[in-house]
Amino acid sequence: MEKYWDLLLMFVKAFAVGGAICTVAQVVINKTKLTAGRILVIFMLSGVALEALGLYDYIVQFAGAGATVPICGFGYLLARGGIRGAEKGLFYAVTGPLSAASAGVTAAVIFSFLFALIFRPKSKKN
Repeated sequence: MEKYWDLLLMFVKAFAVGGAICTVAQVVINKTKLTAGRILVIFMLSGVALEALGLYDYIVQFAGAGATVPICGFGYLLARGGIRGAEKGLFYAVTGPLSAASAGVTAAVIFSFLFALIFRPKSKKN
């Protein structure tokens, strides 16, 4: 029974941290005139900065997918790949982020292509 409580606690922590990140993003969207692209870049760079300072790993250990799924988790992944690659040399510092994020980017491209084949895209009408 204890393992079920641990699993439930893991879900609660992931939901709380992921929800907090999304809440901050929604407040930024509602209260500023920043475009969606700029907000995405800010959140991604915040993940990079927090990983460079050694702080984001603690958030990931606490929240798991609640911290790795949002866009700041992608920045964390890129920074982590770059840091690990830099330990091997300059070339690996450049290719480390690419290899760290390759599975996620590949999945996004493949699934986007498949859904574009299945569904008919429509442009937004203002």
